[in-house]
Amino acid sequence: MKESTKKAVSAICYFSLFFAPFLFPIIVYLVVDDSEVVGHAKKSFLSHLLPIIAVPLGIIIIFETQYHLAAIIISALIFGTLTLIVMVWNIVKGIKVILS
Repeated sequence: MKESTKKAVSAICYFSLFFAPFLFPIIVYLVVDDSEVVGHAKKSFLSHLLPIIAVPLGIIIIFETQYHLAAIIISALIFGTLTLIVMVWNIVKGIKVILS
């Protein structure tokens, strides 16, 4: 696989957060033989899991506290911030892969 193709596929794994969060990294992980690209696919897949775990956790907290306003605000702040951090991290990692 050419170096430019490796970079493009690795970067798309990170950017796939916006269009195919799990599907693309899993396909790349299973299909591609290059260890560097597979490593990026694994890292991006794991980072895509964080928001998916955080959202139901926030919903459970809100339900368990019987829609208490403070719980809603705290859950939104914590899990919203986590999701934003993961999004920014994926964008930064994708750009770093392209520029490396």
